[in-house]
Amino acid sequence: MSDVAARGAAVRREVLGPDRADRPPEPFAEPFREWVLEAAWGRVWDRPGLDRRTRSCVTLAVLTALRCTDELEMHVEAALRNGVTPDEIAEVLLHTTVYAGAPAGNAAFAVASRVLSAQEERPA
Repeated sequence: MSDVAARGAAVRREVLGPDRADRPPEPFAEPFREWVLEAAWGRVWDRPGLDRRTRSCVTLAVLTALRCTDELEMHVEAALRNGVTPDEIAEVLLHTTVYAGAPAGNAAFAVASRVLSAQEERPA
């Protein structure tokens, strides 16, 4: 693993938490995982230009617009970990709905609602 990918793995663990970040990939997906660790987590998420709260909000908006609901679930959890409040998540999703359309917003609100409900049910 390159130094950038190793740093990306650390950033990914901080943002997504160990439950998600420490799952070993299928051997078939290892080249993709290495690329994501280096490109997304090591070269973009680790840049100083935006804080992690802002990066989480941007990520939620893009995943909503692209209807990437599987990834959206993971990043709603990450946004909460990065200090984005449930009300702010709702605002990001609503704002994105204006530009991405009601079906995309509807799907995103459904995912976020499930994640937020699960968070509320977890013991503190």
